Amino acid sequence: MTSVQGARARARIEITAAIKDEARAQLAAEGAAKLSLRAVAREVGMVSSALYRYFPSRDDLLTALIVDAYDAVGAAAEQALAASRPATAANDHLARWTAVCRAVRAWAVAHPHEYALIYGSPVPGYSAPQDTVGPASRVALVLIGIARDAFTTDGIAPPPVPVAMRPEAERMSADFAPDLPPALAVAMVAAWSQLFGLVSFEVFGQFNRVVEDRETFFTTAATRLGREIGLLPRP
Repeated sequence: MTSVQGARARARIEITAAIKDEARAQLAAEGAAKLSLRAVAREVGMVSSALYRYFPSRDDLLTALIVDAYDAVGAAAEQALAASRPATAANDHLARWTAVCRAVRAWAVAHPHEYALIYGSPVPGYSAPQDTVGPASRVALVLIGIARDAFTTDGIAPPPVPVAMRPEAERMSADFAPDLPPALAVAMVAAWSQLFGLVSFEVFGQFNRVVEDRETFFTTAATRLGREIGLLPRP
């Protein structure tokens, strides 16, 4: 019985992967708004009623693809941070920040359609469930971790917060980084949004005929973002 159950589990994993692979191909060809369970079922050689046992609705399939994309870019950021630790001095937080930003960009450039799914235009009629929140937070948590390490070793000097912004800064800090000063929370949110703005401009073609050496441009801009949140150069 155990071997039969194991075979069924493996078959389900393989079929689920095939469904998601075909759905990603449809994203690339037609866009998320035109994703069709019937078309996916046809391409993988299934009847629609069989596919519904794996993904009961289009939204369920979209959610699975969104979670996979967030997890993939999050894993890229986490791996870049882990690889940068032995490669840089213990207090070179700015170098780690830049390494993580570069990894995010590299993933996005290599997977433009998946990037568009999570950071492009909202899909009409789709509302992301709570299941996507954790995966969506992975890149931000890596960047916050770098800032936290810098803060605990006096390696960061966040810019001051205007008086009018202080209540919102305190709310931000309480919500996602209560152990960090409110000024740093504000700087981190600004840098996070600018990071994905840079990536989106490249992935969606706004840099065409504007920026030629995009890797060098991005590295320079990402390092500047690190400095803007207050990361100090390594002594």
